This record gives sequence, structure tokens and C-alpha cells, in this order.
Amino acid sequence: MRTIRKTALGGLATLGVAALLAGCASAPEEGPAESGEATADISPCIVSDAGGFNDQSFNQLGLEGLEAAADELGVEASQAESQSETDYQSNIQNLLDNGCDMMVTVGFLLAEATSAAAEANPDVNFAIIDDSSITADNVQPITFDTAQAAFLAGYAAAASSQTGTIATWGGINIPPVTIFMDGFVLGAEYYNEQNGADVQVLGWDVEAQDGTFVGAFEAGPAANATATTFLQQGADIVMPVGGPIFLSAGEAIRTAQAENPDTRYGMIGVDADLSQTAPEYADLFVTSVLKGMDAGVEAVVLADAAGEFSSDPYVGTLENDGVGIAGFNEWESQVPEGLADELETIRTAIIAGDIVVDSPSSP
Repeated sequence: MRTIRKTALGGLATLGVAALLAGCASAPEEGPAESGEATADISPCIVSDAGGFNDQSFNQLGLEGLEAAADELGVEASQAESQSETDYQSNIQNLLDNGCDMMVTVGFLLAEATSAAAEANPDVNFAIIDDSSITADNVQPITFDTAQAAFLAGYAAAASSQTGTIATWGGINIPPVTIFMDGFVLGAEYYNEQNGADVQVLGWDVEAQDGTFVGAFEAGPAANATATTFLQQGADIVMPVGGPIFLSAGEAIRTAQAENPDTRYGMIGVDADLSQTAPEYADLFVTSVLKGMDAGVEAVVLADAAGEFSSDPYVGTLENDGVGIAGFNEWESQVPEGLADELETIRTAIIAGDIVVDSPSSP
């Protein structure tokens, strides 16, 4: 674990808040270049993980990126939704059998199936989100340093907590999940250091790389029970990391709010601005940690269509707007005065290297 290099907030230049809260990701400088004249001689496709394309988060963003590229190219996109891990290999093969020649697989859990398919089909280009374990000329990783953006969210959560306790937990203990949790905890610790506070973070131990996980990327009783436990332990702002498990957290927060009307409960979204994709819970989101998976997928597919496919990783960071945080939206009046300016100052310091935020899962 690399350390955070601390710098006093007052000594850093402050940029406009709009740059921090804009939220949309763009192609990073080290990723594929702006594509040239694209051709329509491509059949792009995508395979989801077990969360499905209607997760309002991770898989949905990947699909939106593929569809945007297909629309620009004037071609038909294909998709296969996985119901469980046992579907990954067969879904990939079915799409290949139907002519797919540019495939995106969504998530770390598809690495083994993607690697095998890429080896067996060297004339097909593959891109995989949140995995960089495959070394092959026809596989491009699409990765994101979400620890940087989650650091900002952890700071915001600690600053906004009334109870002095916040929490995070995940779907499954894998790097694309724990990188969020690392950043969140480190951001809260930075808030404590800078403000002489003692906000406690439940659910994740950065040093031990161990914490609480639901065991799946699915909403349901287990996800609800986990959220309820942390709320009962005093957490008033929580960050569930694992696609639709946030829906169960929202249900648990509604119950806690009814039982404790004097406490304002909130949630940090991940992947997308969940106040927009899940409007039924818009009032609960303090902010969301954004991953530009849609922009990443779109860029990679367009580059392939232009004959510019590369196996070099696409890495989203704060500096290239590949990751970020959403606006406060309905929480705008609830966060401390000046918090947006503080976050913009911290963002600038991270980009400059004056604050180093990292985790074992950073790309």
C-alpha cells in the first residue's frame, strides 16, 4: 500500500467547481487515439457479467458505450446477458458463432473466458473492462483508477456525516470493487487528518485488504441485511460497491429514515450518477463515483473500426476525466458550506501528485 502524501488545503490553487462536478468521462491520453475514418466493416458485441444490463450501473454503461459506437458507425450491435458465471463462456461463443468480430466483455470475472476465446480466435479483437491480466495482441484492457475519485467521495462522506460513522461494503472481494473501498477509506482518513476529526469507517480495512461483502452483484435480502447492519451500527452515509446491491441499500435507508426521522441518511453511488439512473432514490445520493465505461467502450470500438485497435490499456484517471464524482444534486443544501471548493482543491492536488492516492488494485 502506497501512502498518501499530505498537503495543507490552504496552500493549493483552487480551480472552478464545474470541472470537478461535470462528471462525464473522456478518452484518456494513454488510450486509443482519436479514430480516423471509421469503416462499417465491423460487428461489435458485448457480454455482461451476472449483474445484467439493467443494473443501472456497470453493465448498463458498457452497453451504452457499445450502442453509441454502433450508432455512429451505422452497424448493428449484439449483446448477451449473463445470468450467472456459468454463462460467460457460452455467451461469448454464441456471439462469435453469429459473426461478432469486436467483442467487449464486462468485468474482471470474465477474464478467464475472455482469455480463452481470444486465444482461440486471434482474428477477433476483444476489450475487457476492469481487468488487465490478459497479455495478447487482440485484447485491450479498459481500466479505471477509481481510487482517486472514491477518495473525493470518502472525504465528502466524512465531511457530511452527522453521526461520525460511515460505511462501505462490496458485492465480491475482487480488485474492481476493493479499489473503490480503498479510495473511500483513504479519503475519509484524509478528512480526519485535515480537520482534526474522528469519523469512523465501517466495512473495510485498507491495510488488511479485508472487509464485508454480500457475495454477489445482486439486489436482495442479503444486500438489504448488510446495509441494515451498518445503519444500525450508526453509519449515516454508506457506499455499497457492486452494481444493483445499492437498490437494497436504498430500501434499508428508507426503513432507517422512517425509524430515525432526526437523522439524515445518505448514500454514495458508484460507476454512474445514480441520482440520474435510479431517480427513485435521487434524494439519497450525496454524490456518485463515476467511471467512464461508456466513453471507454465507445472509444475502443471506434478505434477498432478505424483499423487502430491497440492492446495498450485504456486507463481512466482524474486527470483525463476518465473518473470523477457527480454533483451533489438534491444534497446540495445538506453538505457543508465550501465542500465543493475543498474537493476541487484536493482533485487538483491529486492530479499534480501532491496527494498520492493508490491501492493494491490501482491499474
